[in-house]
Amino acid sequence: METLTAADPAGNFFPSFVFLACGTLVAALLGAAHRLGLFYQLMHKVDKASIQHGGENVAAVLRAHGVRFLFTLVGGHISPLLVACEKLGIRVVDTRHEVTAVFAADAVARLTGTVGVAAVTAGPGLTNTVTAVKNAQIAQSPVLLLGGAASTLLQNRGALQAIDQMSLFRPLCKFCASVRRVRDLVPTLRAAMAAAQSGTPGPVFVELPIDVLYPYFMVQKEMVPAKPPKGLMGRVVSWYLENHLANLFAGAWESRPEGPLPLDIPQASPQQVQRCMEILSRAKRPLIVLGSQALLPPTPADKLRAAVETLGIPCFLGGMARGLLGRNHPLHIRQNRSASLKKADVVLLAGAVCDFRLSYGRVLSRSSKIIIVNRNRKEMLLNSDLFWKPQEAVQGDVGSFVVKLVEGLKGQTWASDWIEELRQADRQKEQAFREKGLTPVAQHLNPVRVLQLVEETLPDNSILVVDGGDFVGTAAHLVQPRGPLCWLDPGAFGTLGVGAGFALGAKLCRPDAEVWCLFGDGAFGYSLIEFDTFVRHKIITRQPWDLGPRACCSHGRKIRWLRCFVMLSSSAEMATRLWSTSSLGGQTSEMAPLLCRASWVSTLGLPTPGLCLAGLESHPCLPWTWPFRSSDSIILPEDRVGLGGGQGSERFPGSTAELLGLFLRGHRCPFSFPLVRTE
Repeated sequence: METLTAADPAGNFFPSFVFLACGTLVAALLGAAHRLGLFYQLMHKVDKASIQHGGENVAAVLRAHGVRFLFTLVGGHISPLLVACEKLGIRVVDTRHEVTAVFAADAVARLTGTVGVAAVTAGPGLTNTVTAVKNAQIAQSPVLLLGGAASTLLQNRGALQAIDQMSLFRPLCKFCASVRRVRDLVPTLRAAMAAAQSGTPGPVFVELPIDVLYPYFMVQKEMVPAKPPKGLMGRVVSWYLENHLANLFAGAWESRPEGPLPLDIPQASPQQVQRCMEILSRAKRPLIVLGSQALLPPTPADKLRAAVETLGIPCFLGGMARGLLGRNHPLHIRQNRSASLKKADVVLLAGAVCDFRLSYGRVLSRSSKIIIVNRNRKEMLLNSDLFWKPQEAVQGDVGSFVVKLVEGLKGQTWASDWIEELRQADRQKEQAFREKGLTPVAQHLNPVRVLQLVEETLPDNSILVVDGGDFVGTAAHLVQPRGPLCWLDPGAFGTLGVGAGFALGAKLCRPDAEVWCLFGDGAFGYSLIEFDTFVRHKIITRQPWDLGPRACCSHGRKIRWLRCFVMLSSSAEMATRLWSTSSLGGQTSEMAPLLCRASWVSTLGLPTPGLCLAGLESHPCLPWTWPFRSSDSIILPEDRVGLGGGQGSERFPGSTAELLGLFLRGHRCPFSFPLVRTE
């Protein structure tokens, strides 16, 4: 009996083991069947006769989200997407470099409050966009980057332009996904579009393998062998390929929702708003610093402006908030920000962060009460453990928060002598700039004076695109955007080369506006070839006009930029000094490099203003300025080689009359040019 009892456990173990092994095998088989899509294919069939392709699904989602422009550099991986977008009325704008496509999408996102979209081919096409995507991440721009890729079966097998793109973009983007089946295109893109705009906006990336974009018959031709293979292994491989193809297209053309998903936008709690109102109500010298986040949807710019005016607190504007209050608004303080922040007893940082632009928080007084509002908690508390400490930190939408503040502080007033003190300091700084502008310069343009003339000449319907390093900072002090969402600069990343892409996106978004590009000399080199893009897409027109060999100096050597413009079928004009004359009523006037700015268009009654471009550097190299206008009716002789007469001439006209005479000579129809006059 003892022997039998001892043997029982061993006898019971074998059936249990068999049962466990069988269960594991069944689970593995079910998992494999699910992974291979066998269950899905039972309920969703493949339409092998359809000529539809995945590019149509992508285009349908973009159209449902209100996308008007798709910026690209054409490549075979993404061709179906481009064709489908054109068919649905989405304008495909091809650039000369992929980075420009993303910069243009970034500009569209900033100016419209929607998602800007760029599509580029696989491998080097995507790596070319990295700088622009990082710039969009730091600037918090909702940009969707669509990237081509090798087919799903050939990834990691040495296919053309195949790299690990997902690992490259995960650190740069809020959302990354690689679409593995055609049926996943629509839900993945909807999720990406929502992620780009939710919370803190930013770029998102969706990888589109080539076999999810092309039609069934073409993918089948490339994937499945024409002749049935022989042998067991060959048949297994053939079955796997056919099943993969079926799973790729199963349920591909079934109807799915294509419209926008709800956005997740953080809002300040009523308790937080109440505490902030109490802090502000006790302030004697309050100050607001508004950053780019203040202009994000859902609060319209005009509603935010009304709220700031009702609040009545003096403010500094930075980033995309520049121009919110228009030109010369009494509440807008433009100079001496650091000194003003030191004097304020309450500071509201609304979308502004304590990075290098605020000296990491060191410009804030220890005795000041600091309220900071930001969608991003990490940014909001940046350097708060070192140089400053918030009294109230609110994670929420900036524009909505300011509007709620006004609702609780209506009727609140602050001491008028505080605003007057800040204005007086403003006037003193601007007087110092005027004196700098009058400083004579022997061999090159005075950059301060040129920017002052830009400020005096800039029309109300203009958008400013500023590209460069120190030049951007100087322009921010001297040139005022005429309205909200009329200023585009690289942002906190300080990227050179944004100019052409920003100008392209801005001009397409607002075709009736004048787009003024202010380039530093180094920054301009990145944008030169994109003037071909401007010509092809008719935002700057062809004019066979060569104004001679005068060159600007770039990085120590002279480059004939004007010749490059002419070869790209653009027009160009150069100024190397400010002309003065006493021929106009005995008064002295100056002819800025803006002589031929795009406001000619309004003088001539032409339909669309063009792009104006001006650039300079403060080093002693020869700076340059080129305004562009969009008129085919202005035709000058093709053999004109210089303002001074002959080839290589260094002589320029000494008077306004002589200058205008040279310009007017040779025109087919007489008209007059407006002069830039200053007292």
